[in-house]
Amino acid sequence: MAQIKERGNPLGAQSVRLLILLWATIYGLPQSRSDLVRYEDSRVSMACTYSIVVYGSDESQLRQIVNDAFDEVDRIDRLMSHYKKDSPLSQINREAAHHPVKTDPELYSFLLECVRYSRASQGAFDITVGPLMKVWGFFRGEGKMPGDVELKKIRQTIGYQHLIFNVQEKTIAFDRAGVELDLGGIAKGYAVDQVVTLLKSRGIASALISAGGSTLYALGSPPDRDCWEVEIQDPTNARKVARTVQLKDQSLSVSGSAEKFFEFNGQRYSHIMDPRTGRPVQGVLSVAVITETGTAGDALDNVFYVQGVARSRKYLQQLSDTEVFFFLPDKASPWKLVHLKKYKR
Repeated sequence: MAQIKERGNPLGAQSVRLLILLWATIYGLPQSRSDLVRYEDSRVSMACTYSIVVYGSDESQLRQIVNDAFDEVDRIDRLMSHYKKDSPLSQINREAAHHPVKTDPELYSFLLECVRYSRASQGAFDITVGPLMKVWGFFRGEGKMPGDVELKKIRQTIGYQHLIFNVQEKTIAFDRAGVELDLGGIAKGYAVDQVVTLLKSRGIASALISAGGSTLYALGSPPDRDCWEVEIQDPTNARKVARTVQLKDQSLSVSGSAEKFFEFNGQRYSHIMDPRTGRPVQGVLSVAVITETGTAGDALDNVFYVQGVARSRKYLQQLSDTEVFFFLPDKASPWKLVHLKKYKR
């Protein structure tokens, strides 16, 4: 298990650990805001612990704002969960192979955005991986090795090309039975972004929002500090820190093979799938992405994980204000780091 901390205070737990600390440069400290009140809370939602730290002038107001923020996460969970049978997403999964489904406008727009990531990455990110997660045993399970025949059949239902959008009618349909949407690789980041929007609308200028430690957003900076400091867990040793980064008005998303995996005949198989092959990605321990939004970070950590270093160098040129940290297996040491970045000039 893992903990997110700020100044030693526990905020939550997640298999990919991020330790949240305070950091400031020796020079250029902002004007003192030491009179601000610090408030923190957490709530379980979307199958993880969401944690929020905020600074403001009134604790009772901060408590209400944070509670409203958690309610927003719960709302998104009710909208986008494929576990909840009564969610609009579950309705699409049940009915879209039989007829076009008119769904919630917010969900419809979000699904279109997901497909844009799929097209841009040539299918490295794909929200139709739900059946793959099931056949490999990662849907409410501990993992299993599927047979070749079973896997071949499932692969016929995988691919964003099976989704049919009617922009005028705002409907979505599947072109065959067995297609299923799974937003688990991106919905948490979207929820983080919605919380950031809510906090800004309530006048909050300094906050840290974490979706179970795998995706977080650093809004502004803590009092008397230039930014938030984040330590990324060593992918081979949960007690060690692999990398420290500084964030201000940025998101950090992490995907790792240690989060969910099983071993078969001495080979480790993780829950991170290559939608194009139908198999778990090999040769990567974890990927951390710094970018502008939680939604982008959640999508891109999957894209980079699936693409690997070589193809990611080229794909990164399409982006802006993005950093990627690849933690790769290494014979001489537990892992090696490859750091790629692209910022506007």
